Order: sequence, then structure tokens, then C-alpha cells
Amino acid sequence: MKTKIIIGWSSGKDSALTLWRLLNDSDYEVVGLFTTHVNNDVPFQATPITVVKQQAQRIGLPLVLIALPEVFPTNDIYQQTIIDGLKNCGLPFDAVAFGDLFDNGIADYRRQYIEPAGWQCIFPLLGQPSTQLANEIIESGIKTKLVTIDSTQLDSQFCGRWFDHQLLNELPTAIDPCGENGEFHSLVVDAPFYQQPLHIKWLACETETRFCYQRYMVIETDTLPNVDIAVS
Repeated sequence: MKTKIIIGWSSGKDSALTLWRLLNDSDYEVVGLFTTHVNNDVPFQATPITVVKQQAQRIGLPLVLIALPEVFPTNDIYQQTIIDGLKNCGLPFDAVAFGDLFDNGIADYRRQYIEPAGWQCIFPLLGQPSTQLANEIIESGIKTKLVTIDSTQLDSQFCGRWFDHQLLNELPTAIDPCGENGEFHSLVVDAPFYQQPLHIKWLACETETRFCYQRYMVIETDTLPNVDIAVS
């Protein structure tokens, strides 16, 4: 029997690769996505929840939205908010998947609140070389653009660049190829599991502050079937 699993969805490339891996793993049945947000934006990516909903619609999976009180709540508040949101979402699942890459204690941190709630904690990408994962993202057909840059780590000229082999070749050697140290964050525009791509009008990059943002507008296209949205 397959393990029913729900995936933490950030709107970016790491969660997309996590989803792609699990969709192709015969041991799992992906039953939904969950996204945390603050004031209707995904922290760091700054992805509006309206865009996350359109991603879920293209994927064809139910989406659970979990509101956080702030970007960095205390551990107790963060963990309880996640647990409550998942318990109240109405989806049947046995495991929770995260797209973490570095084995820096994050797995133990997540297990300490996920497992006591009765769920397995799954990390399909954990501990694997960033260069390998970056190339897998590109070669699997996940199309993503850098929408947030921390200019204290990476030059703002990279804001708005496509995540492709040319970008990887141009990144400074001190930068993790997947941006796992917070150097950059991305938005998945298309993927092999999308029914159709997001149609986006790219606007200007805002580079006046430490965090630089690629601004954009999503253009409405043909109507896709609605997916279930659970708000917690």
C-alpha cells in the first residue's frame, strides 16, 4: 500500500523537485500541498498566495494554506501552527515531505514536531550535492526564475535570471548552486507536472534594498479545474 503524503510547497524549485521525485516514487501517493504564508505572501519568495493557488491548480492537487503570525514566530508557535493546520485540513495522509537540502539539523527539528503528531517525516533531497540537484531541476524540465536575491550574498544583477545551466556557470564559487544559504529564491513557472505554464508578464526588478525582487503579473488564461483549498 502506498504511503499518502503531503508536501510543503514554497512555490520554488526545491519543493518542485521534491514533488517530482515523489510523483515518480511508487511507494508514495501525493495527496496535497501545504504552504505557509504571512499576510498572503510566501516569506522570502514573496510569492502572492493568489499565484500559489494558480500553481496548485496547474498541478491538480489540493492546497492547504497555513497563516503564520509573522515571518519568524517562536518555535513553539510555528510548530503548533503547522500541526493545527495539517490536522484541520481534511486530507488523509500518513507522511509530510519537505524540500530541505542541507543536513544541518533541520531534519531533526522537523521530526520533533511532525512525528509526535503521528506522521512520518520525509526528506527526498536531504544531503545530496547541490550541483547534482540543480542540474536535475533543470534537466527534469522544471522552469524557474530567480525572484528574490539577498544582495549581501549575491549581486543584484542575478535578480530575474532564469535558473539554467548558464546561470549555474556564472554563479560565484562561494554561492550554493541551489541558493540553500538564502542567496536567492525562485518561482516555478512551468514543470512536467503542470497542466499548463503560468503565463507571466515580467515587470522591473526592485534592487534598492538588501532583498531584490523580480516583480511580475500573472496573466489569466484558459480556465483549469478548481482544486480544493483549505485555509487554516
